[in-house]
Amino acid sequence: MYRLLIADDEALEREGIEWIVNRMMPDTFRIMHAENGRMAIQKAAEFHPHIVMMDVRMPGIQGLDALREIKALNPQVKMVLITAYEYFDYAKQALSLGVQEYLVKPAKRDQIAAVLKRLVDEITEDRRDRNEQLAVRDKFFQLLPLAETELALHLMSDQVNETEVSQLADILKLSVDKGCAIVLAFPDIGDTKKKAYDTVKTYTHDIAKDRCGAVVSSMVHSHMAVFLLVNPHAGVDAVREGAVQLGTKLAEALADQCGITISVGIGSVQSGTAGIRRSYYEAVFASKFDDKWGSLYRFEDLKTAERSGNETEPVNGGGPPEESTYVELAIRQIREEREQNTTNMLDKALAYIRDRFQEEISLEDTAEHVHLNPYYFSKVFKQQTGETFIDYVTRLRIDKAKDLIKNGDLSLKEVCYAVGYKDPNYFSRVFKKVTGVSPSEYRIQLQS
Repeated sequence: MYRLLIADDEALEREGIEWIVNRMMPDTFRIMHAENGRMAIQKAAEFHPHIVMMDVRMPGIQGLDALREIKALNPQVKMVLITAYEYFDYAKQALSLGVQEYLVKPAKRDQIAAVLKRLVDEITEDRRDRNEQLAVRDKFFQLLPLAETELALHLMSDQVNETEVSQLADILKLSVDKGCAIVLAFPDIGDTKKKAYDTVKTYTHDIAKDRCGAVVSSMVHSHMAVFLLVNPHAGVDAVREGAVQLGTKLAEALADQCGITISVGIGSVQSGTAGIRRSYYEAVFASKFDDKWGSLYRFEDLKTAERSGNETEPVNGGGPPEESTYVELAIRQIREEREQNTTNMLDKALAYIRDRFQEEISLEDTAEHVHLNPYYFSKVFKQQTGETFIDYVTRLRIDKAKDLIKNGDLSLKEVCYAVGYKDPNYFSRVFKKVTGVSPSEYRIQLQS
């Protein structure tokens, strides 16, 4: 029910309006009375009415002043001004307050009912709009983590769609004009991956939020990437120092919170998408520079060490290779790991689908089975198979249906249920869309 506040210093007027409302719009309103402006303000603060019907002239606080205070406390309230005085000044002031309706005493019951009906319709529409806006906001905030993961994956890849990068950065309100990468190399941590990922994400966003933007990747094989993204005018030294501080804090947090000792690599500060991606490759190499867990290396320090003849020992036992070799090694390793991971994931997903396509199966279930978010899984699945998830499942079901129809042991309705459909009519439409003929026509063709 809607809450209606009737404010008038004449009890007969209040009771008359209540009688009309209950008669013309039964079971619609819970009605409250106020005999003056002060009481109207108090009742409005207590009951939060959806609609206020206010007399202009009352003892003490006048109607317009009372409406002004009520509106300040409840901006969504609908207001109806009732008066025996038809003065333009009242109407003008009322409009400035947002009063929707203006009734002149004695108002006819059809007029009162029509006004309230319009306002109830407006309230219903307002609620629907707010619910839609909340749903959009909720969906948006659900997509933010996916957008962050997707942007990180673009920056880690050697083949980048610049338009997608720009769109993702806009969604996250970040700039990809300048930044650097931090790579966290993990030992085999098994079941603690989720806790480690959550720890990195929480600490990164808490530490970086006041200084710059930060994007955290998912766990890729044995490492995670954190991209510090800053505006093009940010000082390089400040970004370098921030990266070292964040890398150190993350290593400490993972040790304290998860009992994990990692190695950290930090790439140089670069400009643009291609530069930030290069920083990532540098950070990958720096994170694997030696075989001692717990180290932190900046790629720029490794280059400096090489130029000064420093005898720092890398993993392969020789001096650091040239910068181009660093990047080539990193690219090759990342590509091989990503391809292998994608192949393993896809094989596991396809096996899962083949085992269950005759039952209820969803993209979300399959994505969860291979430990990927549905958005990313859907994209990778289409890239690798050339089909959407739905098209792939549909093809398996229709192929199986054709085999069962050819076998001849089942009725068409039984075939429908056997391949995972619950509605024979829907099954028939899908079958015809895929094969060009209905299931019954297909059976006839086989018999001719």
